[in-house]
Amino acid sequence: MRKSLICVLALATVVACKDDQNKIEKEDTSMKLTYPETKTVDTVTTYFGSDVKDPYRWLEDDYADDTKAWVKAQNKVTFDYLDQIPFRSKLKKRMETLWNYEKISAPFKEGDFSYFYKNDGLQNQSVLYRKDAEGNDEVFLDPNAFSKDGTTSLGGLSFTEDGSMAAYAISEGGSDWRKIIVLKAENKEIIGDTIMDVKFSGMSWYKNEGFYYSSYEKPKGSELSAKTDQHRLYYHKLGTPQSDDTVVFGDTEKRRYVGGYVTQDASYLVITAANSTYGNELYVKDLRKNGPIVTVVDNFESSNSILDNDGNTFFVVTDYEAANQRIAKFTIDKVGQANWKDVIAETENVLSVSKGSGYIFAEYMKDAVSVIKQYKFDGTLVRDVTLPGLGSVGGFSGKKEDTTLYFSFTNYTAPGTIYSYNPETGESTIYDKPEIDFKSDDYESKQVFYNSKDGTKVPMIITFKKGTELNGKNPTMLYAYGGFNISLTPSFSIANAVWLENGGVYAVANLRGGGEYGKKWHNAGTQMQKQNVFDDFIAAAEYLIKENYTSSDYLAIKGGSNGGLLVGATMTQRPDLMKVAIPQVGVLDMLRYHTFTAGAGWAFDYGTSEQNKEMFEYIKAYSPVHNVKAGVEYPATLVTTGDHDDRVVPAHSFKFAAELQAKQTGNNPTLIRIEVNAGHGAGKSTEATINEQVDIQAFALYNMGVKELK
Repeated sequence: MRKSLICVLALATVVACKDDQNKIEKEDTSMKLTYPETKTVDTVTTYFGSDVKDPYRWLEDDYADDTKAWVKAQNKVTFDYLDQIPFRSKLKKRMETLWNYEKISAPFKEGDFSYFYKNDGLQNQSVLYRKDAEGNDEVFLDPNAFSKDGTTSLGGLSFTEDGSMAAYAISEGGSDWRKIIVLKAENKEIIGDTIMDVKFSGMSWYKNEGFYYSSYEKPKGSELSAKTDQHRLYYHKLGTPQSDDTVVFGDTEKRRYVGGYVTQDASYLVITAANSTYGNELYVKDLRKNGPIVTVVDNFESSNSILDNDGNTFFVVTDYEAANQRIAKFTIDKVGQANWKDVIAETENVLSVSKGSGYIFAEYMKDAVSVIKQYKFDGTLVRDVTLPGLGSVGGFSGKKEDTTLYFSFTNYTAPGTIYSYNPETGESTIYDKPEIDFKSDDYESKQVFYNSKDGTKVPMIITFKKGTELNGKNPTMLYAYGGFNISLTPSFSIANAVWLENGGVYAVANLRGGGEYGKKWHNAGTQMQKQNVFDDFIAAAEYLIKENYTSSDYLAIKGGSNGGLLVGATMTQRPDLMKVAIPQVGVLDMLRYHTFTAGAGWAFDYGTSEQNKEMFEYIKAYSPVHNVKAGVEYPATLVTTGDHDDRVVPAHSFKFAAELQAKQTGNNPTLIRIEVNAGHGAGKSTEATINEQVDIQAFALYNMGVKELK
């Protein structure tokens, strides 16, 4: 049935006071919301003798006319609401102004040219340029010309070793499915070897003869939501049809994720294979004599990747017998893990690695902040690399013959600056520092450690304007992820800068399930320990409230993908804790996530509802879709998703929004914002990104009682 709601919104009269802080006096107004009718069906699934109703199962059919009509109706209600927020246009104008600065990537050498990406400011997609030996620039690839609306993006690029040819992938509408196009680099002539229906793939050339790529068979039914379960590694020989491409690996060995690349010396093909997002097999094939595929690691109990090779000696980055990772070496005639010898041993801090100029660059994460050490390939320490400050570093990557490397440095208050680095002297100089209309020196970040429910100490970085009064009335955005061994390290965001300018506090918690403290930290937030992640997030919110950064009336929680699950679970477990919830492209139906696209590969982190009765009951107890209860006042909620999301299918968000709209008690709005012709997030146009960030911040501030921006 139709559901009407009088949404009583607390609006604020903003009064300027010392230190440019806002004191808020509230007054009441009202807005009538009528949600679209969402029909229910009698679908029931039985798990280990327990019947679970699924009244919105029909929303899983993304191609159905009634699903499309529902999306259109929901968006109308949502955007009608957002259009009435009085300061939304002012917020957008400031976001566009701040976003409008030139962004340049570090250059990389391919053949006779130096390539780099540049965005003039508000271009929907960054443009790939190249520079010749005389310093003349020209456009090489302009993704903005791929489509009129900016929804087709560049999804990957690979050059031959001599730089004479390139293969690039394009994504249409944000989909994970790609097309690979091949061209001659000298004149940018497309040669006609377009490869269709490629997913979760790199492109790796073998000399100038062809390249390796990975994909699944085209699924039956919807390519956006149907299960894709068997990944294969293919070899495409130039000048031949795709139908003749050879399956190199994965035809008989069923694996969900397969990748392959050729070593820089063109001697070996390295193959990785996995069934989940953690743990992989490792294989090597000698291409010089078309040798057999040699098994290096034959199980999924550890994470392993080849860093480089020196002839028949291979260097591997692994967490085998090293929870925080180490670098080991082996020779092709003694590949077993028992034969691996340390080059750089495990330390107390988590290791990630890059290579360039014949050196190893070891990045250690110390409480989510980067420390860099430079090594020779024999394990000799060359130097501790001096960094500009505390923050996140990326780069130090290049070919063996490169004489200059580049790295980027950023944190929550400083836009990313690119530095050139001399690997022989250790000297670095600024290569490109963006000119941006943001006063970084007016803001500060503070790292704190708080206790979670079970006493575990969890780090969090809180960013705010200097002189902010801790009066419990600061609009605060709490963000986290907490899964898949992913680490959240300090990085600058234009959207967050606008939030800070408007008196907001931005807090990022490094929850269990992430990779900040290695394998043990990750495992402590998986499967039957997943509740630890939600407890960590709840404790972060409680800390911010206890320390008077904010209060429940001024707190918003936000997270995307696995972070969307985090927000959904937290708001259903502790709806009293926050005023606003923003679950983005979230995994929200935990009983069925593994039945869509490549979702079955997430089982290492989540387990599945079909695994056993105990796991089913555990998952059902926190699954957001299954824990929305009638008679509860949930926070003001803006669910966001894309109608072409084929990683976390939009049905998750559709079902959650429908449950909330049917059961919400009280006056807080429950809306869903569905980006049309968009996917999980990669390749999203600048225009679409700005519009989404504006809507999220406008929604959050409005429901916290802000009437106007200063």
